[in-house]
Amino acid sequence: MPITNRLRNHIPLSGPATREPCDGSESAMRVSLGFTPRWYRSRLGIDFSEAWHLDPIHRFDALTKMKAHLHDCFPEVPYFVPGGDPDSSCATISGVYGIMLISGLFGLELQYRNDNWPDAAGGRVLPREELEISAVPLPGEDYDSFLRSRPLYSGLMDQMDVLKERFGIIPGYLNYQGILNVALKIRGQDIFLDLYDDPEFTHTLFGRIAGLIGAVSKRVQARQRSSGFKVNLLSMSNCVINMLRPEQYAEYLLPLDRGLSVEYERFGIHTCNWDATPYLDDLRTIDNMGYLDTGPMADLEKIRRLFPETRRAVLYSPVWLNEKDEAEIASDLERIARLYAPCDIVLADVESDTPNERVKTFLRICRELEPPAME
Repeated sequence: MPITNRLRNHIPLSGPATREPCDGSESAMRVSLGFTPRWYRSRLGIDFSEAWHLDPIHRFDALTKMKAHLHDCFPEVPYFVPGGDPDSSCATISGVYGIMLISGLFGLELQYRNDNWPDAAGGRVLPREELEISAVPLPGEDYDSFLRSRPLYSGLMDQMDVLKERFGIIPGYLNYQGILNVALKIRGQDIFLDLYDDPEFTHTLFGRIAGLIGAVSKRVQARQRSSGFKVNLLSMSNCVINMLRPEQYAEYLLPLDRGLSVEYERFGIHTCNWDATPYLDDLRTIDNMGYLDTGPMADLEKIRRLFPETRRAVLYSPVWLNEKDEAEIASDLERIARLYAPCDIVLADVESDTPNERVKTFLRICRELEPPAME
């Protein structure tokens, strides 16, 4: 697979993980490191409530402080190095609305929090009756009028205008989630009953979600490209894939993932810290697979064999980072290097109670493992 088709893991500062294009500089044990909003709030007092998500200049000021602090703490991490004055990488739409953009467009009200990402207000989900009469279009219908009627989308477009006027470019990677992730947000646990009780409704709902993800991402990225920021990618977050049998994934979601994959220059699947092994044969049918991740309990050798040209990644739990001693962590990472590299090591959602030295130890072990992994 050409380098132009690959994606690597990317964690926006305090944002949920997403993906970005590979550029050929990726090491065999590249660490993708990220911290929770609570980590930044405890150290810098950053408020992640409404203004952080709705005001791009306020967000730029906060991100500039956050990146400077990260560089002070972890000077060995290249993507934490400040990028000039002003640092245009902080003039971004990354992290906006957290994981709630598509769910919010379906009608869930967002509740902003000072030390975490937004979530559905009051934990609300949408009853079937609201979804059956939803104004959300089906693929092929008119998305433009629908999106213009949604303040969440209009506000995002306004932010992009501000960034273009102030900085000349609109960088960043929004998190569009994935079909089942969005369905779980808007329906709650009832989505798993829907699969059995009403397959027709479930197929329709999943189709609406896939269509909306495509429509929004296409429009946002076209606006970004017109500003000079090259982006043409989609990463589907299948974080709850292990809640489905492989046969259900193949029936309900795989055709939609495949349909979306051919619409972008780069495409990837995020399965989170689960065992992706049962789904590999189906995922292998997605031709344009530029990224795939899994938890370390998966059959890493099989993934490397089936996806030799794909940029692979493995998620390492921040809980393990806190609880295991250095020898145990080194053993885990040596196994990953031996069976899976070259790959990304995703260390996301590091919490405020994790000492910097633990993170530095993790980074050092990965660096030390790079030469044998590249042989």
